[in-house]
Amino acid sequence: MSIRGYRVIAALGLGLVSCLGTLAMSSPQPVPDSSPTPPLAGDSATRPRQDLTDEQAAGLARLALKGLDQEYPNKPSNVLAGPADVRSPREMCPAFYGCFDWHSSVHGHWMLIRLLKLQPNFSLAAEIRGRLDQHLTLENIQAETRHFQQPEHKSFERLYGWAWYLRLVTELHTWDDPQGQAWRQNLRPLEDYLVAATLEFLPKQAYPIRTGVHPNTAFGLAQIRDYAVAVGHTALIELIDARARDYYAADIDYPVGYEPSGEDFFSAALNEADLMRRVLPTAEFAAWWGRFLPDLQRPAVQRFLTPVAVTDVTDGKLVHLAGLNFNRAWTLRGVALTLPDTHPDRARLLQSAEQHTRAGWEYVFTGDYAGEHWLGTFAVYVITEVAVPDSDRG
Repeated sequence: MSIRGYRVIAALGLGLVSCLGTLAMSSPQPVPDSSPTPPLAGDSATRPRQDLTDEQAAGLARLALKGLDQEYPNKPSNVLAGPADVRSPREMCPAFYGCFDWHSSVHGHWMLIRLLKLQPNFSLAAEIRGRLDQHLTLENIQAETRHFQQPEHKSFERLYGWAWYLRLVTELHTWDDPQGQAWRQNLRPLEDYLVAATLEFLPKQAYPIRTGVHPNTAFGLAQIRDYAVAVGHTALIELIDARARDYYAADIDYPVGYEPSGEDFFSAALNEADLMRRVLPTAEFAAWWGRFLPDLQRPAVQRFLTPVAVTDVTDGKLVHLAGLNFNRAWTLRGVALTLPDTHPDRARLLQSAEQHTRAGWEYVFTGDYAGEHWLGTFAVYVITEVAVPDSDRG
C-alpha cells in the first residue's frame, strides 16, 4: 500500500533519540530543548512526504509495548454485580488488560499496528508481531465479548472505547498482510457486538454529549463512521450521518471561549467540526463552518487556536491537556484540508495545527506513566495523518 506522508513530524524535526533520554529524569517534566521544534510557515499540505525514522517509530512503539502487559496500576471501570465479579483485569479482559485501562490498551494495540502497517520493516516489527499474536487471539476476543455482554456493562466504554476498537478493526481491515488479516478475523466477535450496540443505542440518544473527555459523542461517531466506510456498512453510515445532522447541523457561533476545561483531552468544538466534515458535502461543510466558528480574528478564537500547557505531567487528569494539543492538531488539520483551497481560514488553521503538534510533542516522553500510557497514540494519530482528507479536496 502507499504510505501517507509524515509531513508534520518531518517538518518539525522531532528527534526521538534525544526525547527518549528524558525517560531517565528523576522528576519528569517536558524538555522542549531536547525536541527541536523550529518555526513553520506556509501550507503544510504542500510539503514532501517523509517516513518516520527507525528511531522515531521505535521510540513511539516502546511506549505502547511497555504497557501492553502491565496489568497494574489499573482502572477497570466495570460494574460489580456480585462477589464473583471481583476479578483481576487480565481475567476479565485477557486481550486488553494493560495500559492502565481498557480503552488505552485498545488504542495502544492500534498504534502498534499503525506503525507496523506503515513501516513493516522497522527494528521492532518482529517483537510487535509476536506480542500482538499473544493478545489478539480468537479465544481472548471471545472472552472480551462476554465481558461486554454482561447486563451491567451495557454502557461500558461507550462510545470512546467502542470507537477505538472499531478504529483498530479498520486498520487491520485495510491492511494486506496475512498475519494482520488473521488478527482482523479474530476481532469479529466483539466487532459484531459493538456494531449492533451502536445501531441500537444511537436512535435512543436524544442529545449529544459535548464533553472534553471520553464520552464525547462527536469523536465516537467520527471514528465509527470511518469504520463503517471502510467495511461498507451503509446502514451504520446513514444512521451516523442522520444523528450528526440532528445533533450539530444547527449549531452557530460555538462558545469556544469556554474551552478548555481543566482536564480536557478533546476539544468538543473541533471534534464536532471533525465529524461534520465527514458528513456534509464540501460546499455545505464550508457554509456550516462559517456559521459555526465565524471571524477567527476575535480574541476568544485566537486564544482557542493557541496551544495549552501542562502544569504537572505526573497528574493523570492535568496531563490530559497534552492530548488536547494533539486532538486540536488533527481536527484543525482535517477541517482546513476539507475547506476549499482559497478559503480564508485555511492557512490559519494549518498554522495552529502545527503549533499544537509541537506543543503536544513536548509531553510524550516524560518518563511518567500518567501520560506515557496513552499520549503516544495521540501523537501517532497526528503524525501519520489518520483520516486526513486529500490536500487537494475542495
